[in-house]
Amino acid sequence: MFNKKQQILSIALSLMVSLAFAQEREQDTLRPGVIDVVKPYTPTISDAFKVKEAPVLDDDETLTKKKIEYNIFSFPVASTFTPAKGKAAVVDKAKRVKLFNNYATLGVGSYTTVLGEVYLNHELSRDENISAYVGHHSSGGGIDDVLLDDNFMDSKMTLNYANKGRDLSWNVGGGFQFQNYNWYGIQQGLYTQSTADSLDVSHNFTTAHITGDIRFEESYVDDISVLFRRFGDNQGSGENRVTAKIGGVIPVADEAISTVVNFDYLSGSFERNYYTNTAIDYSNFQVGFTPTYQLKQDDLTLDIGITATLLNNTEASESKFYIYPNIEATYRVVDEIVIAFGGIKGGLIQNSYHDYANLNPFVSPTLFIAPTDKQYDAFLGVKGKISNTMSYTVSGNYKAEKNKGLIINNDITATEEDYTYGNSFGVVYDNVNTFSFSGGLNVDLNRNFTLGVKGEYFAYNTDAEAEAWNLPGIKVAVLTDYQITDQWFAGANLFFVGERKDLYTAPNLITPLTTVVDLDSYFDINANVGYHINDRLSVFAKGNNLVGETYQKWQNTPVQGIQVLAGATYKFDL
Repeated sequence: MFNKKQQILSIALSLMVSLAFAQEREQDTLRPGVIDVVKPYTPTISDAFKVKEAPVLDDDETLTKKKIEYNIFSFPVASTFTPAKGKAAVVDKAKRVKLFNNYATLGVGSYTTVLGEVYLNHELSRDENISAYVGHHSSGGGIDDVLLDDNFMDSKMTLNYANKGRDLSWNVGGGFQFQNYNWYGIQQGLYTQSTADSLDVSHNFTTAHITGDIRFEESYVDDISVLFRRFGDNQGSGENRVTAKIGGVIPVADEAISTVVNFDYLSGSFERNYYTNTAIDYSNFQVGFTPTYQLKQDDLTLDIGITATLLNNTEASESKFYIYPNIEATYRVVDEIVIAFGGIKGGLIQNSYHDYANLNPFVSPTLFIAPTDKQYDAFLGVKGKISNTMSYTVSGNYKAEKNKGLIINNDITATEEDYTYGNSFGVVYDNVNTFSFSGGLNVDLNRNFTLGVKGEYFAYNTDAEAEAWNLPGIKVAVLTDYQITDQWFAGANLFFVGERKDLYTAPNLITPLTTVVDLDSYFDINANVGYHINDRLSVFAKGNNLVGETYQKWQNTPVQGIQVLAGATYKFDL
């Protein structure tokens, strides 16, 4: 029975294998030459899933990390290395220069020249200081072919007290000056020595002044300065001037407006005018207001403002109001190498007898004094550094001035005054436009050698006058100082002034003959050399007008020839 079941099962299996094989043969017959290629699986990002940084565990129990302790088994190692001790490098220290607060200088030279100076400075306390200065310069004269005395003297003294506090600093000072000159420039061909001997051409000036200044910290008012000056001469002339200046900052809508307020009062008189015995009186009062706003943006700095001035001519009972531009800008084109600058400014210039006498000490005491209206002064230029020791400046300028004062030689008249022989100068006023071009170069080598060169060219245009009297067309100056060694030092100044024009009026009872005079250009060289004997004592020698040319700075007034002076300076502490 069991054998029959096995036989039946074997037959059934054989039939099933035969059917499967036959079916496979049938499929191969239906799809001849076809090959199925199965592409491998290529995963994409969408198939991926992000593993959480802190996955949630489904474990019933979370394992705790076991703490692990690390132990270092260190033991000493024998070493024979011994580091060398450090030694500081030796630095050569310069000898400390001893500074002194006081000095005295005395020198004598040719033309009976005497030069003396004393400066004293004493610290009363940490915040207080007092200083004094006394100076004298005189010459006995002796210019060749001059008929009159040509000596001069200039003596002055000043005293100053300063106090520097935490919130404000202030100082007050005063001084006195005495000057004596001679109207020695008479027409040589017109007068004899006997005529010259009959003249008293001495003209002296006296000046007394008081000054004060206050500076504030963290205040709307920055500083206040005042000046009172009395100026007069031995011809009965006198002049008073009072000036005050207040500077500060006015806040406007979160902006700071720098503001300056000026007060200027001038009054004076001359006993007579040049032609008659009629006295000359002058007096005026100026009030100026100058607000300025500064704008800074990157390399540009721009100052924008105006100057408003009220002039009250108290002698003539007239008032006039002036407004001037006050604009200036700088722009750094190439860092410190090229800096462009320009602007336009103006102002009312207060002329005075004191200023004219310092410009030309041979003026007559018969001047007409009036202010100059500088309508505008436009300038444009570039400046910068060529190297760390060399800088330059080049600029052009055009200026328009109304009522500009020009120095001119006085007429020869028949009056009995000692200054009416063509040997004095007066002032005429005219509208003058001036174009100028200037260039300068400065060299500073370790402060042992400094050199400055500046040249200027001027072109003038006048309205009423034929020329811009006594104004040069060219000016050149070269200034140099050289510290040769610790003991030796030297310096030199070279000046060149171009031709100028002046007026000469010959005496004539019917019609005066007026001609234009050309004053030749001149070249002047001044030099000095000195030696420090020790920290306190130094000796020096100076030479002026080393070219030796007795040129005329003003008509008929030749200067001294070669002048040599030697002296010593002593420095000390009180």
